[in-house]
Amino acid sequence: MTAVLIVLVAIVLIVVVGAILFYNGLVRKRNTVDEALAQVEVQLKRRHDLVPNLVAAVKDYMGFEQDVLTKVTEARANAVAAGSKGVSEQSAAENQLTGALRSLFAVAENYPTLKASENVLSLQEQLTTTENQISFARQYYNSSVLEFNTGIQTFPGNMIAGPFGFTKRDFFEAEPEAAVPPVVSLR
Repeated sequence: MTAVLIVLVAIVLIVVVGAILFYNGLVRKRNTVDEALAQVEVQLKRRHDLVPNLVAAVKDYMGFEQDVLTKVTEARANAVAAGSKGVSEQSAAENQLTGALRSLFAVAENYPTLKASENVLSLQEQLTTTENQISFARQYYNSSVLEFNTGIQTFPGNMIAGPFGFTKRDFFEAEPEAAVPPVVSLR
Protein backbone atom coordinates (compact mmCIF):
# COMPACT_ATOMS: atom_id res chain seq x y z
CA MET A 1 0.00 0.00 0.00
CA THR A 2 2.76 2.45 0.83
CA ALA A 3 4.58 1.62 -2.41
CA VAL A 4 1.45 2.54 -4.39
CA LEU A 5 1.13 5.76 -2.41
CA ILE A 6 4.78 6.62 -3.04
CA VAL A 7 4.33 6.01 -6.79
CA LEU A 8 1.20 8.18 -6.87
CA VAL A 9 2.93 11.00 -4.99
CA ALA A 10 5.91 10.73 -7.37
CA ILE A 11 3.62 10.90 -10.41
CA VAL A 12 1.78 13.92 -9.01
CA LEU A 13 5.10 15.62 -8.25
CA ILE A 14 6.37 14.94 -11.77
CA VAL A 15 3.18 16.36 -13.30
CA VAL A 16 3.29 19.46 -11.07
CA VAL A 17 6.99 20.09 -11.75
CA GLY A 18 6.40 19.57 -15.49
CA ALA A 19 3.48 22.01 -15.45
CA ILE A 20 5.57 24.60 -13.62
CA LEU A 21 8.42 24.20 -16.11
CA PHE A 22 6.07 24.55 -19.09
CA TYR A 23 4.38 27.57 -17.53
CA ASN A 24 7.72 29.27 -16.89
CA GLY A 25 8.81 28.48 -20.45
CA LEU A 26 5.65 30.08 -21.84
CA VAL A 27 6.21 33.17 -19.69
CA ARG A 28 9.77 33.45 -21.05
CA LYS A 29 8.50 33.13 -24.62
CA ARG A 30 5.76 35.71 -24.03
CA ASN A 31 8.32 38.12 -22.59
CA THR A 32 10.58 37.56 -25.59
CA VAL A 33 7.67 38.42 -27.91
CA ASP A 34 6.93 41.58 -25.91
CA GLU A 35 10.61 42.61 -25.99
CA ALA A 36 10.81 41.94 -29.74
CA LEU A 37 7.70 44.05 -30.36
CA ALA A 38 9.23 46.86 -28.30
CA GLN A 39 12.29 46.75 -30.59
CA VAL A 40 10.06 47.01 -33.66
CA GLU A 41 8.28 49.97 -32.09
CA VAL A 42 11.60 51.71 -31.32
CA GLN A 43 12.60 51.47 -34.98
CA LEU A 44 9.14 52.57 -36.15
CA LYS A 45 9.31 55.60 -33.85
CA ARG A 46 12.68 56.47 -35.33
CA ARG A 47 11.13 56.29 -38.81
CA HIS A 48 8.13 58.35 -37.68
CA ASP A 49 10.54 60.99 -36.33
CA LEU A 50 12.51 61.12 -39.60
CA VAL A 51 9.49 61.56 -41.88
CA PRO A 52 8.57 65.14 -40.82
CA ASN A 53 12.21 66.20 -41.26
CA LEU A 54 12.25 64.63 -44.71
CA VAL A 55 8.96 66.27 -45.71
CA ALA A 56 10.24 69.64 -44.49
CA ALA A 57 13.50 69.19 -46.40
CA VAL A 58 11.84 68.36 -49.71
CA LYS A 59 8.89 70.75 -49.38
CA ASP A 60 10.77 73.74 -50.75
CA TYR A 61 11.93 71.82 -53.78
CA MET A 62 8.63 70.11 -54.51
CA GLY A 63 6.13 72.95 -54.30
CA PHE A 64 3.99 71.49 -57.07
CA GLU A 65 3.85 68.03 -55.52
CA GLN A 66 1.82 68.96 -52.45
CA ASP A 67 -0.43 65.92 -52.90
CA VAL A 68 2.49 63.52 -52.41
CA LEU A 69 3.68 65.35 -49.31
CA THR A 70 0.16 65.34 -47.89
CA LYS A 71 -0.13 61.59 -48.43
CA VAL A 72 3.18 60.97 -46.66
CA THR A 73 2.15 63.19 -43.75
CA GLU A 74 -1.26 61.48 -43.44
CA ALA A 75 0.30 58.01 -43.70
CA ARG A 76 2.75 58.91 -40.92
CA ALA A 77 -0.08 60.19 -38.70
CA ASN A 78 -2.05 56.99 -39.33
CA ALA A 79 1.00 54.86 -38.52
CA VAL A 80 1.64 56.71 -35.27
CA ALA A 81 -2.02 56.37 -34.26
CA ALA A 82 -2.14 52.68 -35.19
CA GLY A 83 0.61 51.86 -32.69
CA SER A 84 -1.94 51.52 -29.91
CA LYS A 85 -4.44 49.49 -31.95
CA GLY A 86 -2.58 46.20 -32.12
CA VAL A 87 -0.03 44.53 -34.34
CA SER A 88 -2.35 43.85 -37.29
CA GLU A 89 -3.53 47.44 -37.66
CA GLN A 90 -0.06 48.77 -36.95
CA SER A 91 1.53 46.64 -39.68
CA ALA A 92 -1.15 47.73 -42.18
CA ALA A 93 -0.56 51.41 -41.36
CA GLU A 94 3.20 50.98 -41.60
CA ASN A 95 2.79 49.35 -45.01
CA GLN A 96 0.75 52.38 -46.10
CA LEU A 97 3.55 54.68 -44.91
CA THR A 98 6.12 52.62 -46.80
CA GLY A 99 4.07 53.02 -49.98
CA ALA A 100 3.72 56.77 -49.46
CA LEU A 101 7.48 57.10 -48.95
CA ARG A 102 8.08 55.14 -52.15
CA SER A 103 5.83 57.59 -54.00
CA LEU A 104 7.71 60.52 -52.50
CA PHE A 105 11.06 59.20 -53.65
CA ALA A 106 9.73 58.30 -57.08
CA VAL A 107 8.51 61.88 -57.57
CA ALA A 108 11.72 63.28 -56.07
CA GLU A 109 13.70 61.74 -58.91
CA ASN A 110 12.36 64.56 -61.12
CA TYR A 111 14.09 67.27 -59.05
CA PRO A 112 17.86 67.51 -59.69
CA THR A 113 18.44 70.17 -57.02
CA LEU A 114 16.68 67.96 -54.48
CA LYS A 115 18.94 65.05 -55.38
CA ALA A 116 21.97 67.25 -54.65
CA SER A 117 20.77 68.56 -51.26
CA GLU A 118 23.07 67.42 -48.43
CA ASN A 119 20.22 67.57 -45.91
CA VAL A 120 18.00 65.35 -48.05
CA LEU A 121 20.87 62.95 -48.76
CA SER A 122 21.56 62.62 -45.04
CA LEU A 123 17.88 62.05 -44.26
CA GLN A 124 17.52 59.44 -47.00
CA GLU A 125 20.55 57.56 -45.67
CA GLN A 126 19.13 57.63 -42.15
CA LEU A 127 15.77 56.45 -43.48
CA THR A 128 17.38 53.59 -45.43
CA THR A 129 19.27 52.49 -42.32
CA THR A 130 16.09 52.69 -40.26
CA GLU A 131 14.15 50.66 -42.85
CA ASN A 132 16.79 47.93 -42.62
CA GLN A 133 16.60 47.96 -38.83
CA ILE A 134 12.80 47.75 -38.99
CA SER A 135 13.12 44.74 -41.26
CA PHE A 136 15.49 42.96 -38.88
CA ALA A 137 13.38 43.85 -35.82
CA ARG A 138 10.22 42.62 -37.59
CA GLN A 139 11.96 39.36 -38.49
CA TYR A 140 13.06 38.81 -34.88
CA TYR A 141 9.57 39.61 -33.61
CA ASN A 142 7.93 37.22 -36.07
CA SER A 143 10.31 34.38 -35.17
CA SER A 144 9.58 35.01 -31.46
CA VAL A 145 5.84 34.94 -32.18
CA LEU A 146 6.23 31.69 -34.11
CA GLU A 147 8.05 30.07 -31.19
CA PHE A 148 5.50 31.38 -28.67
CA ASN A 149 2.47 30.36 -30.75
CA THR A 150 3.93 26.90 -31.32
CA GLY A 151 4.50 26.56 -27.57
CA ILE A 152 0.90 27.37 -26.68
CA GLN A 153 -0.63 25.33 -29.49
CA THR A 154 1.27 22.06 -29.02
CA PHE A 155 0.90 19.45 -26.33
CA PRO A 156 1.40 19.81 -23.36
CA GLY A 157 1.65 23.59 -23.65
CA ASN A 158 -1.91 23.81 -24.92
CA MET A 159 -3.11 22.24 -21.66
CA ILE A 160 -1.43 24.99 -19.66
CA ALA A 161 -1.78 27.97 -22.01
CA GLY A 162 -5.57 28.27 -22.03
CA PRO A 163 -6.23 28.18 -18.31
CA PHE A 164 -3.43 30.67 -17.62
CA GLY A 165 -4.49 33.17 -20.28
CA PHE A 166 -1.77 32.70 -22.88
CA THR A 167 -3.25 33.66 -26.24
CA LYS A 168 -1.98 33.51 -29.79
CA ARG A 169 -0.04 36.57 -30.97
CA ASP A 170 -0.28 38.17 -34.41
CA PHE A 171 2.64 38.37 -36.80
CA PHE A 172 3.87 41.77 -37.96
CA GLU A 173 2.88 41.40 -41.58
CA ALA A 174 4.55 43.22 -44.44
CA GLU A 175 3.00 43.51 -47.86
CA PRO A 176 4.98 41.48 -50.41
CA GLU A 177 6.36 44.61 -52.08
CA ALA A 178 7.00 46.17 -48.66
CA ALA A 179 9.04 43.19 -47.48
CA VAL A 180 12.08 44.74 -49.14
CA PRO A 181 13.06 48.11 -47.72
CA PRO A 182 12.40 50.92 -50.19
CA VAL A 183 15.34 51.98 -52.31
CA VAL A 184 16.02 55.52 -51.28
CA SER A 185 18.45 56.94 -53.78
CA LEU A 186 18.26 60.50 -55.02
CA ARG A 187 21.78 60.54 -56.43
